[in-house]
Formats: sequence, structure tokens, C-alpha cells
Amino acid sequence: MIGRRLLFFLVVSSVLLLPTIGLAVTELVLDGNTITDANGRRITVTKPFARIISLYAAHTENLFELGADDQVVGVPRHADWPAAARSKPVHSYHDDVERFLAARPDLVLIRPMIDRGYGQLVGRLEANGIVVVSLQPSSIEQMFVYWRILGVLAGREPAAEAMVARFEKIVRQIRMQTDRITNKKRVYFEAIHDRMRTFSPSAMPIFVLETAGGINVAGDAVPRRGTNIADYGKERILSRGQEIDVYLAQFGPMNRPTVESIKAEPGYDLIRAVQRNSIFVIDEKLVSRPTIRLLAGICRIGKLLYPEYFMEGELAAACLPLLDGRVGNAFMKEERP
Repeated sequence: MIGRRLLFFLVVSSVLLLPTIGLAVTELVLDGNTITDANGRRITVTKPFARIISLYAAHTENLFELGADDQVVGVPRHADWPAAARSKPVHSYHDDVERFLAARPDLVLIRPMIDRGYGQLVGRLEANGIVVVSLQPSSIEQMFVYWRILGVLAGREPAAEAMVARFEKIVRQIRMQTDRITNKKRVYFEAIHDRMRTFSPSAMPIFVLETAGGINVAGDAVPRRGTNIADYGKERILSRGQEIDVYLAQFGPMNRPTVESIKAEPGYDLIRAVQRNSIFVIDEKLVSRPTIRLLAGICRIGKLLYPEYFMEGELAAACLPLLDGRVGNAFMKEERP
């Protein structure tokens, strides 16, 4: 899994960076206080970081959830949750390194896209004694590792364990009920409309869908080059058109569909969900971002698929705490952003 890469050493007061051999890796690993990030860096944390700049909204959201908001000294431009994050100084991977140095961070949290596209910035940060950690989980299991890594970095290990336990408990509660649903809805979950792409079976949005009681029509989708996105194609979608009870699409920077644009797609009138107007659009923040708000996404999709189950009884009780303001404005949007 790990190939060759340059060796590097960096020692600062709070960490010891260990040499790693290899190209970028996708598996996040936590071994005690030693972290292997998405780019293969191995970092042993000797004390929590005190001044953290986050360049990915999910990192920001999770740090606040862990109670590390006082340690966050910078957030990305699109950090929209929680509301308190908007009061933090904004940083971008487009900024000069001098802007980062002026904030005096001891840790900059990035994701693999930044590692790949902005290596010069990353190198200069590291050359100036700033620890850089690249994190982006690819599955629910990796999400738990990711939360625990953030807990180690911020010195919030008990809070990270509590996040994992809360997530698992609510998922169990919901699944105990959705497992009993008969005549489950078959769903096509769109990732990128204009390229006819869906999600790989192990992707977080599919976990959200299946936990809510939906059946993924595209269970045979093959990931693109190790990503969580999979080509499916109009021909395959239409060949299963009469199996699709619900057409679900995420809405975000990479996919901006509307119910009307999906209905207007040539040939889509052959899809049962289109014929029955069972088309829904959901904010990607609730299905693709690795945060505790995936629970709200599960409840949202559950209400769309099975309102008769999710509006009353034990499912309603499990979801009710997730429907208040703590899940953010994204959850309150209509299906047509």
C-alpha cells in the first residue's frame, strides 16, 4: 500500500514527525498518539496543538463539535457551520504563506486535494516549522478514525470517543426500525448529474441512504480511480428505470441540479420515479461531509422515503433531537435548493 517517497524530518515543540516512505495513501491510521495522514505523513503527537488553521469545512465543524473552538485560529472561506465559526479569521490555500505565518499556527489541517494541487504552499508551511496534516475519510469506518485523529491533535480524545459512541447509538436505533420496513424503496442516488455519476457502494452517502431504509439501485457501481464517485451512464440508469422508486440527488458545488432539470433530462421520462414525481434534492453537507450531521441526513432521507414511519413512533423520537437548530440551516432547506 505504501510505495516510495522522500524522507523528511521535522521536529517542533508539540510533535515529532517520523519519516515515511511512499506515495499518497488513502487509509488514515491512528496508533496510540501516532497518526498516518492521507498523504502518508507519520506524526507522533506529544501534546495538543494550541493554534490550528483548518482549510476544510468538515475539519472546522468537527473541531467545534469536539469543543476545540478556542484552539481554532483560522477557517476556510466556506465554513458555514456552526455559526460561531464565521467569526474566525478566514484563510485559503490561495493565500501567500506570509498570511499563515502571521497567524502563528502550530498546525494546518488540509485535505488531499490541497496536498496534490498546492504542494508549494504545503512545503513552505512545513519548512517554516508548521505541522501540516491531510485528512479526508473515505468511509464511515474511516470517519471514526478521522474523528479520533482530530481528538488526538486537539487533546480532545474523550470528546472524540463520545462522538463515535453517539453516532453508533443513533444509527443502531434507526436501523432497528428501518430493518422492519417492508416493501423498501429502491433509490438511484445521483452524485454528478451532467456526467451521470453516482456513488460507490462504500461511500458515505450510500451509508446514509441504506441506514434510512433505502435500497441502492446502483449497488454494482465501480469507483473511479479509488474515489467514492462512480460512472454509471444514462444507458444503465434507463435500463433500470422501472426499478427506481425514488430519484435522489445531492446538491453542492460539483452538482447543482433541480427537480425540474432532472425531469427535463432526455429519456428520463422512462424512469418510474420521474413518472411519479418522486425526485428529491438534498444538501451534500448532510450526506457527504464527514461530520455528526450525517445523522440529520439519515433522518432527512428517511422522512422523504417513508414519511409514515419517520413522522411518528420510535423513528420520530430518534430523529427529533436532530431536527433542531444544531444541525444547521442546510437541514432546513427544501428539496429544491
